Amino acid sequence: MKAVIVEDENLIAEEMQANIQSVAPDVQVLDVLSSLKAARKWFMNNAEPDLLFMDIKLSDGLSFELFDQFTLQCPVIFCTAYEEYAIRAFKVNGVDYLLKPVQEDDLKKAIDKVRSMKESKTFVPGDLHQLVQYFTNPLSAKVQYKERFIINSNNKWTPIETKDIAVFIKDNLNYIYTFNGDKHIYDFSALEDIEDVLDPNFFFRANRQAIVHINSIQSVKPHGNQKLMVQIKAPLKLEIDISREKAPLFKKWMDR
Repeated sequence: MKAVIVEDENLIAEEMQANIQSVAPDVQVLDVLSSLKAARKWFMNNAEPDLLFMDIKLSDGLSFELFDQFTLQCPVIFCTAYEEYAIRAFKVNGVDYLLKPVQEDDLKKAIDKVRSMKESKTFVPGDLHQLVQYFTNPLSAKVQYKERFIINSNNKWTPIETKDIAVFIKDNLNYIYTFNGDKHIYDFSALEDIEDVLDPNFFFRANRQAIVHINSIQSVKPHGNQKLMVQIKAPLKLEIDISREKAPLFKKWMDR
């Protein structure tokens, strides 16, 4: 199969290309396109590929805009940092997805799924216009996120509003830190359980141990090997690292 990658973060694009080569050597990446402008130019001068790997938010717009200008029939694997509502939308429309940062196992399964569809000739392009409407109309895509967490301490329940939470930390014990500096033990088995119920516009999964609120961030500085170090505002004064793989996503999340 011949494929094209549409991704505006060079590091993510390079890793995607390397991972494709690793898990599916028969997939030939024809080109890596870093913007809508570059993608428009490419599709004006080339036949569509067998498969598209496509980010949603590019530096100069939404990748969906390509489908307004070109009639593309090839399968699309979206690479997305969107939460579950977006993932469900892709599934309804028969388009696969990869959640950033991309894991090799997920990449292989997605490519194998597309390959199987093509071999059996069962692939039917989803209604991409409906997907555009789903993402651009907040009413149709409204999701109910968790509004508060209940802390069980000293044989009593205490509600903490989600908007008041600065950081979630998973360590030997699991903690919730509030903006006013309070620290509470909260029982959860995995950080993914918390991540799934938080609004991604306000919360970011920094690493395996921490989720941070956008308003808790004092500053961000480079921290070796393209990692980042996030300084949390007083009175907490915590430092949380962002991995090399997540650094581009974190930058895009902050600068929106």
